[in-house]
Amino acid sequence: MAKPLEGRSYVVTGAGRGMGREVAKLAAALGGSVVVNDPGVNVDGSGHDAGPAAETVKEITDAGGKAVVNTDSVATEAGGENMIKQAVDAFGRLDGVIHVAGILRDRMIFNLSESEWDDVVAVHLTGYFNVAKPASVIMRQNRYGRILAFSSGSGLNGNAGQSNYGAAKAGIAGGIRCLARDLGRYGITSNGISPAAATRMTASVPDSARELRARAGIAQAAPRQESIVQQLMAPHYVAPMTCYLLSDQAWNINGKIFYVSGGSVSLAWDETPNRTIAKGGMWTVDELRGLVPSQLLAGLMNPAPPPADLDLPGRPVAKASA
Repeated sequence: MAKPLEGRSYVVTGAGRGMGREVAKLAAALGGSVVVNDPGVNVDGSGHDAGPAAETVKEITDAGGKAVVNTDSVATEAGGENMIKQAVDAFGRLDGVIHVAGILRDRMIFNLSESEWDDVVAVHLTGYFNVAKPASVIMRQNRYGRILAFSSGSGLNGNAGQSNYGAAKAGIAGGIRCLARDLGRYGITSNGISPAAATRMTASVPDSARELRARAGIAQAAPRQESIVQQLMAPHYVAPMTCYLLSDQAWNINGKIFYVSGGSVSLAWDETPNRTIAKGGMWTVDELRGLVPSQLLAGLMNPAPPPADLDLPGRPVAKASA
């Protein structure tokens, strides 16, 4: 396996379980060093357990990778700053942050309390700010960086009973596009993933809510038993596209959000999938490196391209004029 992230250092929030764990593991397998952040809370944000982060780190290090545990809360400014500092202290540098952490407090709006709204927004949206800001300071100095965050179909398209979660995820989508314009001139890219994967968060959605969403045409009412479709929605399918966006080859992909589910990767455009590449299995980073620029992004412009005189890894060398 090629190692396009060799020598790089990353912070992955929510990396103790689910998609965050898979992103952290693949980033490490591709050569990156990873701060594995996860306070080990329950789906609703309660509790604390260092075990999940430690388990992810053990998997990475047992496979020969480099990773350290962090159990700070991304919902606090101090927590975000600590994660970024830990990456620099442990690995000597910071090249990217991937904000995956999340909780759920699903309620219809008329049943939603202020604390249920605030707690969800604090982890998803404020958590995005809490890692992106301190990371951007370092990346701006280095004239290089990757900031990725996970949005959601709930935020881009809407889901019943998820006004707090959807609003936070829509806010992340807006932040992704704004940060692209703030930071592109410094060689920093800002992109997002809107995943569909079977995780403990999706499993927590009550059957009644699934049926309600299905009747409203918002989502399918999937049976509880595992199907082939559910197997293809395993969280590890989300990791390759995420890690491709971390690579030097993705230097000019900025301000974009991608729907990722199973073997399907779509560019989100005007809140709907616009262009799609698909296969009957999981993509590899090498395959995506060849297809994403030519198939998904052909003819599209970086909203804030870095200056021509900025020397960026992965950027094609301009041919001298005759």
